[in-house]
Amino acid sequence: MTRFVVDASVVVKWVMPEEHSESAARLLSEELELWAPDLLWPESGNILWKKWLRQELSEEKVPSLLQTLQSFPLNILPSERLVEEAWEIARDFRRSFYDSLYLALAIYQECPMVTADRRLYNAVGGASSRLPILWIEDIP
Repeated sequence: MTRFVVDASVVVKWVMPEEHSESAARLLSEELELWAPDLLWPESGNILWKKWLRQELSEEKVPSLLQTLQSFPLNILPSERLVEEAWEIARDFRRSFYDSLYLALAIYQECPMVTADRRLYNAVGGASSRLPILWIEDIP
């Protein structure tokens, strides 16, 4: 079974129709095993909160979207297992500790991390990178 780590920028696209939502939906195949650190829940909630602040989402809709997010087939790993590797990534690549937790999980699981966060991808992706990261549109 093929594994991927997914970050909140991908997972929120499963409930919010926006750019790259179709590509994100391809990850919901039964043939794929999806992983995320437990940080996924507060980050996803924060994305929905920002959409509510910008009036892109009604207050009434947010609780059901949060519940729907929790129903997707995700394997969640406690962040505490990833902190040392995440720190090294954050330090070496000058990325947030939050983003580095997802990348640390990808290293831990020996699989690519999929993101729709262009700034993150541009900062750490590319052929010369030692980090296993895939752009959302490049999912095989």
